Amino acid sequence: MTITLDVQDNYFLEVLKQLNTLKDKFHFEIKDKNLELDPYFYERQKELHKIREDIKSGKMEMISHEDFWKEFE
Repeated sequence: MTITLDVQDNYFLEVLKQLNTLKDKFHFEIKDKNLELDPYFYERQKELHKIREDIKSGKMEMISHEDFWKEFE
């Protein structure tokens, strides 16, 4: 028997964790192009979303390209 799940990106890690708890009871494969290209895609996506929210909320300051290179030199 084959089951296909269509999972929204923001729930993918949670579904994967739940499936991993059952890995001894059945076999499953993940066919996700994002994970085929980058095994850490969803972790990186989550971190980038957090950084973006922190910038929007003012918790993190975003500096200009010009200021970055001044600091870098």
